Amino acid sequence: MIDLNKPCIKKCCLNEDDVCLGCFRTFDDMCQWNKANIEEKTQMLKVAHRRKKEHILKHTSLQKPRP
Repeated sequence: MIDLNKPCIKKCCLNEDDVCLGCFRTFDDMCQWNKANIEEKTQMLKVAHRRKKEHILKHTSLQKPRP
């Protein structure tokens, strides 16, 4: 379970959509994090989790099968 106080996993790298490829929050989410209430943080993390799953599926399907 990700800690609502600090979801960052110290692998920050923003993609072309300003989404961190470490925690999958947007740059805006990161900027708003400390001001957000528990419900807002929970929603941000739900969306981030969905982004992570989509990212994994996209990049897994792009890999070529090994002979």
